[in-house]
Amino acid sequence: MSDTSTATRLVKGVVLLALLVVLLALPLYVEEFWLRTGFAVFAAIIGAVGLNLLVGTTGQLSLAHAFFLAVGALTYVYVSGDPGGSAIEYGGFGLPPIVGMVAGVVMAGLAGVLFSPIAARLRGIYLGVASLGLVFIGQHLLNTWTSVSGGFNGRLAPAFDLFGFSFGGNEEPYLAVLGVPFGQAERLWYLGLALCALACWFASNLLRSRPGRALQNVRDSEVAASVMGVNVQEYKAKVFLVSSMYAGLAGVLYALSIGSVAPESFSLLLSVQYLAMIVLGGLGSVGGAAMGAAFVSALPLVLQQYSGSLPFIVEPGQPGIVASQAAAFLYGGAIVLVVMFEPGGLAGLARRLKRQPRPPQESPPVSTTSSAPADSSSGGTPR
Repeated sequence: MSDTSTATRLVKGVVLLALLVVLLALPLYVEEFWLRTGFAVFAAIIGAVGLNLLVGTTGQLSLAHAFFLAVGALTYVYVSGDPGGSAIEYGGFGLPPIVGMVAGVVMAGLAGVLFSPIAARLRGIYLGVASLGLVFIGQHLLNTWTSVSGGFNGRLAPAFDLFGFSFGGNEEPYLAVLGVPFGQAERLWYLGLALCALACWFASNLLRSRPGRALQNVRDSEVAASVMGVNVQEYKAKVFLVSSMYAGLAGVLYALSIGSVAPESFSLLLSVQYLAMIVLGGLGSVGGAAMGAAFVSALPLVLQQYSGSLPFIVEPGQPGIVASQAAAFLYGGAIVLVVMFEPGGLAGLARRLKRQPRPPQESPPVSTTSSAPADSSSGGTPR
C-alpha cells in the first residue's frame, strides 16, 4: 500500500471520528426541532443507502421503495400495537417494539424475496415499470385493509422502548447528561444515529467485499459478469432482498418519526424522492447517499420551520409557494445541475475537491550540440 493511500485512509478515519463526536454531542446544544429533523434524516439515510445498493451499485432501477417502507412501517405498527381503537377496531399483537422492528425488517425482506424472481429476469425501464406496480398495490391495501393500516386516516405508531428504557411516551427512566434532560427527541436521536451508523458500516463493508465487486460487475456488464463466474440472477435477487430490508428499517424509523402511518405517506412521490437522494448524492457511494438523503429530507422541514422569515414562502393554506413546493423546486433544480455538470453527484464533487493536483512534468533537456549540416556542394557526409 502506498504512502498516499495510507494517508488518505488516515485522514478519512479522522474526519469520520470527528463527525461522530460532533453528532454524539449535538443533543446537548441544539433545540428539539433539529433533533427531530436529524432523526428523520437518519431514517432517510438508511433507506437511501439500501436503494443505492440496488440502483447505484447493481444498476437495477426500482420505483417500489415506498412499498417496502410501507411494509416495514405497517408491520411494526401491527406487531407492536394493541388491538382496538376509538373509531375502528384495529388488529395488533401488542408485542415489544423491538420485536415489531425486527418483524418489520424481516417482512420487508420477505416482500423483496417474493418480488426477486421478477427482478432477477428484468432490467432497466422494464424493472422500473414492474416495480411501479407494487406502489399501486400497496396504496390499495393501505386504504382497504383497515384492521392493519387504519384505512384512510391511518393509525398511531407505538412508542419504542428497549429492555424497559423508553424512547418516547413516558420517558422512563429519567435521564440527564451534564444537566440536560434527555427526553423523547434526544433518545430518538441516539437510536437513529446508532442504527444509521450500523447500516452505513454494513453497506461500506459489503461494497469492499467479493459480493460487492460482483454486484458492480453485474452493473457494468451482465454478460461479462457471467463469463467471470458470477451468478447474475442470484446476485440480483439477493441485492433486492438486502435493499428491501434496508427500506423496512427505514419505514419503522419513519413511523417513529412522524408518530403515525397513513396511506398518503407511502405514495409514488416517496419513491421519487429516494431516487432524487441517490442521484444527488452520487450513485454507488454510501457517503453520497447519506448526503443526498440529508439534503432532500431536511430541506422541506427547515423551510417549513423558517417560512415566516424566508421570502416567497407562505404558510400552508395561503396563496403562494409553501415549504414543500419550494423544497421540490430546489432539489429538482439541483438534480438538473448534477446531471448536467457533475454526474457523480455530491460524492463525485467531494472526490474532485480532495484530488491532489499532479506535479508539473519536467520538460526533457534540450541538447546544446547540433549535428553539422551536410555539404551539398562537395557531396560529402557530415562528420
